[in-house]
Amino acid sequence: MTGTPPPYLPGHGLLAGRTAVVTAAAGAGIGGATARRLLEEGARVVISDAHARRLKESEEALAAEFGAGRVASLPCDVTDETRVAALLDLAEEHHGRLDIVVNNAGLGGTADLVDMTDEQWDKVLDVTLNGTFRCTRAALRRMKAAGAGGVVVNNASVVGWRAQRGQAHYAAAKAGVMALTRCAALEAAAYGVRVNAVSPSLAMHPHLVKVTTPELLAELTSREAFGRYAEPWEVANVIVFLASGYSSYLTGEVLSVSSQHP
Repeated sequence: MTGTPPPYLPGHGLLAGRTAVVTAAAGAGIGGATARRLLEEGARVVISDAHARRLKESEEALAAEFGAGRVASLPCDVTDETRVAALLDLAEEHHGRLDIVVNNAGLGGTADLVDMTDEQWDKVLDVTLNGTFRCTRAALRRMKAAGAGGVVVNNASVVGWRAQRGQAHYAAAKAGVMALTRCAALEAAAYGVRVNAVSPSLAMHPHLVKVTTPELLAELTSREAFGRYAEPWEVANVIVFLASGYSSYLTGEVLSVSSQHP
């Protein structure tokens, strides 16, 4: 029925034996949903976030459900190359390998260009685009050296394709993530690593409610063909697909996770 989310799908062991890192994975957003779905598909997971307390709570909850040996965490600010390196090092040290990196960290905001400051622009670009670059670069260096392939999945957005007022900095960053994904994929194919991205339209989570007006949320929801926003786990399902062997011939692709119409 339109407006009603579908049933939650059980895992099928698609990622058994794999090790995955997910950035911005604390809480109830796309990152948290992705960490859960990766675990449900059999992966070992290292989660990170800039919010240390929420990250620890998320790690403890996932460990209680899936086993402490399958979950580790480390606070990470993706604007700091040293912290990014430490995060991926932890995955290799804790689980012995690095197979999947999901670059979910991003920062938004709303401001018309005439009012936007350099600081606002730089902060969004540094987290959303530069952070994805730092994590992708660090992942590819390790995966190339290991010689065992791997997968990188980036989180873009439909605003990288479609204009939305007040989102020039965020849209520019997400369009950059799409271009970065395509270029990185061409380079990484030579050593068996795939790089793809998802491009969600509207996935509801508590943080979005805090930074978006009810009027804008209602307007964005009205554009969706299903008459509802996506559940974060619906985006996570597509990330799992891109991380799994079911997408073995996909690289450099940006998959729209959207029912949005113009």
